[in-house]
Amino acid sequence: METIQKEEFYVVGISVRTSNENQRAKEDIPMLWGQFMSKDMKKLISNRIDDTICAVYTNYESDHTKPYDTVLGFRVENLDNIPDEMVGITIKSSAYKKFIAKGDLTKDVVINKWKEIWQMDLKREYTADFELYGEKAMDPSNGEVEIFIAVA
Repeated sequence: METIQKEEFYVVGISVRTSNENQRAKEDIPMLWGQFMSKDMKKLISNRIDDTICAVYTNYESDHTKPYDTVLGFRVENLDNIPDEMVGITIKSSAYKKFIAKGDLTKDVVINKWKEIWQMDLKREYTADFELYGEKAMDPSNGEVEIFIAVA
């Protein structure tokens, strides 16, 4: 697990307010993914930087046990063009711990990696954490997802 500095970037996509309490995120986040996959988001978000899907966890009420926003979308050049019913967010420059979730992405590979992260003694910022689903995630039965956790 390496610490890297990420520069500020922007994401446009769809969002849901959720929580890890009472298994709510286990319902809300797959529902959000279903909405994301059923729309042609690549056509709807015109100024994206690339085709890497970005899942952002932000606006934490406190820590990972309290409500937060999940945004699914793409990194974009700027927030000048946010389609109706979507949100645009700024991910501030920060230090991040980088993790890799590897295996069958249709199973619990990503959530299991998050469960490991939640057990770690990290000095988390709880500003914005994110996952990147790039080329290595295109084969979901044997994929790889990068997870970035904002740290102090």
